[in-house]
Amino acid sequence: MDQPGSPQEPQHAHGHDGLPGCHRHPDRPTGIRCTRCERPICPECMVSASVGFQCPDCVRTGGGAGPAPRASAPRTIAGGAVTADPRLITKILLGLNVALFLAVLASEQSGFDLVGRLDMLGLAVDPSRYQWVGVAHGEWYRLLTAVFLHQQFAHIGFNMLSLWWLGPPLEAALGRLRFTALYLLSGLGGSALSYLLEAQNQPSLGASGAIFGLLGATAVLMRRLRYDMRPVLILLVLNLAFTFLWPNIAWQAHVGGLVVGAAVAFGMVHAPRERRALVHAGACAVVLLAIVAVVWVRTLQLTG
Repeated sequence: MDQPGSPQEPQHAHGHDGLPGCHRHPDRPTGIRCTRCERPICPECMVSASVGFQCPDCVRTGGGAGPAPRASAPRTIAGGAVTADPRLITKILLGLNVALFLAVLASEQSGFDLVGRLDMLGLAVDPSRYQWVGVAHGEWYRLLTAVFLHQQFAHIGFNMLSLWWLGPPLEAALGRLRFTALYLLSGLGGSALSYLLEAQNQPSLGASGAIFGLLGATAVLMRRLRYDMRPVLILLVLNLAFTFLWPNIAWQAHVGGLVVGAAVAFGMVHAPRERRALVHAGACAVVLLAIVAVVWVRTLQLTG
């Protein structure tokens, strides 16, 4: 583990635009400093204080005035609890995706159509069962199960690499509960827009909607922390270009996830500290209601 520098001599591992590196993670440029010792701190090291942010060392020692009071629990920039493993939820999500992918491979060997039971489908006839299937037929779970479903190695490989790259910094900055809500709502947003705009019998699947939600949230967080936006904007443009130029990609899921992820993250990182929990819950509730409204409208179109 890296040893922190002294408050009088902060480390200056300069990164983007000459920003100093975090005193605990020198490879991470940051424009935020601890309000007590003035050392640079990255999102993972930020602890919300009454004024600004403090580093974990100052929270632990009370800024040199003895142990900090029990009420001064470390908090992330969004008000979540600082945890020992900021990758736990990311690992769980990755494990769920891989487990379901293995289940899909096993089902294909046994002849059971697991994908056909769990992918995002508006309304169609299943010839094997001679009945209507899909979200409009009451199979609402498809909006969520499709987010964890993959059929090809390249598909799951790209999405899981993106999750492993984007997930941990967001999980560390938002906290576990908020990060989980962000991921699930982004995935649902992608499914909802696919349900609204795709042909009713066009199936779709994959975690891409949720991944684009994490990408949108990353852009919002970097803007909030005043980081150099060029890397994430370039990545976003490249991904959107790939979305619209490559065949057989559900652009609706990508766009839906991106919009929802950015909206949820904006509410989380810009909420006033005194009403933070209320604003966070309200932002998630509003986004969820919007998703429900989209699904309801499309269902009326298909069944009305």
